[in-house]
Amino acid sequence: MPEEQEESKEEQQDKPGGAPESNGAPTAQDLTAIRAELEEEKKAIAEAQAIIQQKDATIAELQNHLTEAKTGLETTTTELAQVKDAYTGAVGKYLEVTRTANPAIPGDVIAGATIEEIDASLAKATSIAGAVKANLEAQAKETKVPAGAPA
Repeated sequence: MPEEQEESKEEQQDKPGGAPESNGAPTAQDLTAIRAELEEEKKAIAEAQAIIQQKDATIAELQNHLTEAKTGLETTTTELAQVKDAYTGAVGKYLEVTRTANPAIPGDVIAGATIEEIDASLAKATSIAGAVKANLEAQAKETKVPAGAPA
């Protein structure tokens, strides 16, 4: 039996911490390692939670910016619609005024959906009207009857 006791003592010394394991419970050295590991995991969890809180704050800030941008877009869209309506009305009035200011040109010849189109239409119509007038004047000179000639 003394040999068995020596062998048992040797087994106990080979185990970490040198303490005997009677019921499979961890040794003091194992507990220290587990506690250190637990503390590292707690630190990692705390760091992860801090990062999550920081990202949550960033997300909230970005959501606020998005909401502001959406509101700004809605306002701008409304204003743009109002400007388009005003522009359309102004173009219509400009067309009426242009037709009224140029009675020698038939009204349906002056047309356009923009001020530029109306101006181009007016320039073309004025050019055509000038050419027709010049042609009629030339024809009138050719057909003039001399004074005192019988008709």
